[in-house]
Amino acid sequence: MSGGDWLAALLVGGGLALLAVGFLTRVYWREERLVDILDLPFGETDLPLDQVVEQHATIVENLSGLAGKMVEQFDEKGSLERKLERARLPVRPGEFVVIVVGGGVVLGGLAFAITAQWFVGLVGVAASWVLGNVYLDRRITKRRKKFEAQFPDALSLIASSLSAGHTFLRSIQMMCEESEAPLSEEFRRVVNETQLGDPLVDALDRMSARLDVRDVAWVVQAIRIQQTVGGRLAELLHTLADFIRAREEIRREVDVLTAEGRISTWVLGGLPIFLLIAISVMNPGYMDPMFTGWGFAWLAASAVSVATGIVIINKMVKVEV
Repeated sequence: MSGGDWLAALLVGGGLALLAVGFLTRVYWREERLVDILDLPFGETDLPLDQVVEQHATIVENLSGLAGKMVEQFDEKGSLERKLERARLPVRPGEFVVIVVGGGVVLGGLAFAITAQWFVGLVGVAASWVLGNVYLDRRITKRRKKFEAQFPDALSLIASSLSAGHTFLRSIQMMCEESEAPLSEEFRRVVNETQLGDPLVDALDRMSARLDVRDVAWVVQAIRIQQTVGGRLAELLHTLADFIRAREEIRREVDVLTAEGRISTWVLGGLPIFLLIAISVMNPGYMDPMFTGWGFAWLAASAVSVATGIVIINKMVKVEV
């Protein structure tokens, strides 16, 4: 492969990557601008909100209209939309599909340009969807862990506000003012739903289902029981905060003890792919027998073996606390 081919492949991949980054940046800017406008008092800005929403909708329709319709047909339960919401990624399912497909084309083109094997290019295209889901899962996991780390202190702050004589809703509002994201974002959404007329416990229950955090589910259930039978809510929240802190310490200790196994999963899973690409680059004709005849069967068997090993290691190092 000549230097010009390498340069062309890198330029095409970099251009498409810049287009994706520019699109996401524009989406972030419009979302932040709209939030700023909605937070302003009435009459403070003369910018028509309909114009902002229509421009955003036009961009979305041009880029992801067809993809959005396909997602609605194949994903009737809305699992992708829920994952995007839990990850707080400000894109619609159709937009996410367009970005993943574009990334798959770039990845597959680069893999084919490097190895000169069409099979490797198809694997690169297929891997884009896996990488997209892995990105969403990691973003959700990172956000959930950060929420879990903030949650005990938030409960203590709410309990202190209750002891000072504030109402439960006002205590949550004060906690949102003192806390950082993602905890402040989720509880601020609870406050907004309550201001629209929804019961506070039901709003907390929906937050628990949205986050899928066991500690939050326990706290919401305890609050629901307390609202039914009565009692001092401040003492209950202090007790729950101490209990959650103890579980968080155990969870961190388990993460430290299982870190070696989790790293081994990534190393053992990525090593065969790295070796395949490295050998194809250093000696392009060496792997040709693997892409003809029974070679495809051996490659498929190897992929199944590696995937099985990854699943087994994950089962071994996954400890529920």
